[in-house]
Amino acid sequence: MRPVIGFFTIFLTIYTVAHVYIGRRLQPVFNRYFAAFPAFYWLLLSMMALFYPLGRFLKHILPAFIAQPIIIIGSYWLGIVYYLFILLFLYEIARLLNLLLEIVPAKYNRISPRGGAAIIITTLIIVTAGIINARTPVIRSYELKIGKTAGQLDNLRVVAVSDIHLGNIVGTDRLAQLVQTINALNPDLVLLPGDIIDEDVNYFAEQNMPDVLRRLSPRFGTYAVLGNHEYIGGNTAAAIHHLTQAGITVLRDNSANVNNLFYIIGRDDLSSRRFTNGERQSLQSIIRGLDRSRPLILLDHQPVDLAEADDLQIDVQFSGHTHRGQLFPNGFVTRKMYEVDWGYLQKNYLQIIVSCGYGTWGPPLRIGNRPEIVLATITFVSPQK
Repeated sequence: MRPVIGFFTIFLTIYTVAHVYIGRRLQPVFNRYFAAFPAFYWLLLSMMALFYPLGRFLKHILPAFIAQPIIIIGSYWLGIVYYLFILLFLYEIARLLNLLLEIVPAKYNRISPRGGAAIIITTLIIVTAGIINARTPVIRSYELKIGKTAGQLDNLRVVAVSDIHLGNIVGTDRLAQLVQTINALNPDLVLLPGDIIDEDVNYFAEQNMPDVLRRLSPRFGTYAVLGNHEYIGGNTAAAIHHLTQAGITVLRDNSANVNNLFYIIGRDDLSSRRFTNGERQSLQSIIRGLDRSRPLILLDHQPVDLAEADDLQIDVQFSGHTHRGQLFPNGFVTRKMYEVDWGYLQKNYLQIIVSCGYGTWGPPLRIGNRPEIVLATITFVSPQK
């Protein structure tokens, strides 16, 4: 529980400072058009700022039909605040450069009502585009070869969908669309590399989402691992229970022998140690006793410990977690944090695919990346070939 409290303490501090900064910088816009109501400006801004944290609190004590609209409004507002802050920060940089270089007269160093209105309109355009983009996923296809045989199986159609974040934003209707799309791809195997549920397991169950997931129909089954959000929700056992009831095999530091053809190996999420005070098992101990002449397919929510998987000659790894930053320019950060934050990488022996995910966390928008469903066609070839 302490990691969650620490995270939200930091978040709320930054969130409050951002609102004060935005409020002070855009006040001339309000004063220009609504000068007769100066107190209303700060009242309105404070009310909008409260929606997101208040919604996250109320969802634990109020019925979903009351809390959900508050959460949704707060989530959209979070995206607006994010880009207002960025655009205003860029303005500050331009203002400082002008003080040094005197490019334009000094009187333009302050935000005019028209300039402030332009920033607000630009923000709304960006956010609108991001909302549309977040709801238009693409199929991302990969062709892989593994130098092993899988019985009489020549190839395997794998659909991998990470970071669905099922909850208030990505609800039952969008899940039904996702399941329909997956089934239309006619996969042999479906993999869910973590963050399936966006924290609130009770909402996931109450909205009959397990029943929708049960419609998945790959011939070799559906396998999943936990992500950090299944731990943040604080009810990991319930999450596993409901996913299992949906016909999904949840792997936590163990493996599954699929029809004596290949293995699916699932690692517990790296964040589990912050919530359980335990360490996940080493990959070497998990695969001990497996027939390594068979293909080894690994699920690990976060694209970490790649060297370990490569040394142990794991054939393919599927990961997610990064969202590829979700909101531009965050992708520059994830690119520095991970050896591969999105796409395909061949690391000596290991092949890894990192998905930017299907859903969203926080602001329900994506800028600079597209939500995706991964379709990987794996061809098995004899080692001597």
